[in-house]
Amino acid sequence: MISDYAGEELYRGDLIAYAARQGNRVRMADGIIRKATTRLVDGRLRAMLQVQPTGIESGFVKRRSLRKEWVSTEHVRLITPDVTGERHN
Repeated sequence: MISDYAGEELYRGDLIAYAARQGNRVRMADGIIRKATTRLVDGRLRAMLQVQPTGIESGFVKRRSLRKEWVSTEHVRLITPDVTGERHN
């Protein structure tokens, strides 16, 4: 089970908010989970999510591309479960 920082379970197709770096700053961004897995980082298993950004985010500078990116679940919060309907197919 992979969960956000509040303990809500995360699955493919869920809409989440996550912290994303922009230069020396951090912004909040919304994205849809495409893949959930774990990776061994510094001798510890860390939950990781492949996220497709939606383009909705904080900050003044717009994101240059909407490419998928890998994020740790350390700073992720579930917004809406199963927005794509993929869990029921």
